[in-house]
Amino acid sequence: MKKRIFAVCDLEAAYAYNLMEYIYEKESGTFEVQAFTSVRNLAAFAGEQEIELLLISSSAMCDEVRKLPVKRIIILSEGEMLKELSEYPFVYKYQASDSLVSEVMNYYAEAPSAEPVPLLKKQVELIGIYSPVKRTLRTSFALTLGQLLAKERHVLYINLESYAGFSSLLGREYKADITDLIYFTREGSSQLIYRLGSIVQNLYGLDYVPPALCPEDLRSVAAEEWMEMLEYLETYSAYDRIILDLDEQVNGLYDLLRQCSRIYMPVREDGMALAKLEQFETALKIREYEDVLGKIRKLKLPFHSSFGHRENYVEQLVWGELGDFVRKLIREEEAGGNTGRTAGTVKGDPSGTDRQAGRNLR
Repeated sequence: MKKRIFAVCDLEAAYAYNLMEYIYEKESGTFEVQAFTSVRNLAAFAGEQEIELLLISSSAMCDEVRKLPVKRIIILSEGEMLKELSEYPFVYKYQASDSLVSEVMNYYAEAPSAEPVPLLKKQVELIGIYSPVKRTLRTSFALTLGQLLAKERHVLYINLESYAGFSSLLGREYKADITDLIYFTREGSSQLIYRLGSIVQNLYGLDYVPPALCPEDLRSVAAEEWMEMLEYLETYSAYDRIILDLDEQVNGLYDLLRQCSRIYMPVREDGMALAKLEQFETALKIREYEDVLGKIRKLKLPFHSSFGHRENYVEQLVWGELGDFVRKLIREEEAGGNTGRTAGTVKGDPSGTDRQAGRNLR
């Protein structure tokens, strides 16, 4: 089946095409995106193909557009609220692209629409990141891995920690988070994939679902609901890599780990850390999840200090020793050296010998 058409019409050519490119990057799995810089061209296209969603500037909106076979129209506003266009929802034109698209997808999800279409794509790889040992740079590693993979892949990062601290770390306030995604999963909403577009945020090229604010919200989610959500994302979203940053308080932790094709486990080598690892491995065996052990790759990550201001912390991760370590790890995995099997403990290289080569990949 053909994808639905998302059209952007703005008389400013640079704006129209830049916005089209951004929407394509974020929503290519859901829509075919087209940009127009004149109503005449838009009308000619609409005469041949039905437009599902039209995002059009207030200066371009006219009676001719009203008569076009467009299912849903949203106005790009420069700040004004025109009475003659009050029947349509407005989004502010000159805001951050991720916020703009989130608003558009939220409006779209509220309107009746056809069922989403399953995508024809290669199998989605689910990557788990978990450790029973604390203070191992687990989330720093996950964010570094996500940013680097996102340079070549469509990656979605999902953090299921009790206290992820993203609002404080990134200086952002979230209108929706992972609990909203679970809510729409529970509702069995056919609009879940469109709601996803209104929830997902972008961080230096990496798409992520904002983490839950309260641990209680995560503990209330059943294992089956996590599975259902992931299955939906694998079927209908454009992502070909989903990174799960996992914590013990998540119901169905072992089942989620079992679904992953590979699991990265940051560790430490002190006595207490080794004892915790041994207990975790024993628990897997008792619960008959021994197959999970074969997917784990233990990592002794290089030391990483927070240099600069904390609002730049995530961006800086890829240019330090941790970034060098992850680049090397990705190269090894792509070469097929250790994917899908236990590889012992891989230690970080503090010398930073391939740091310059890593910079050239950006």
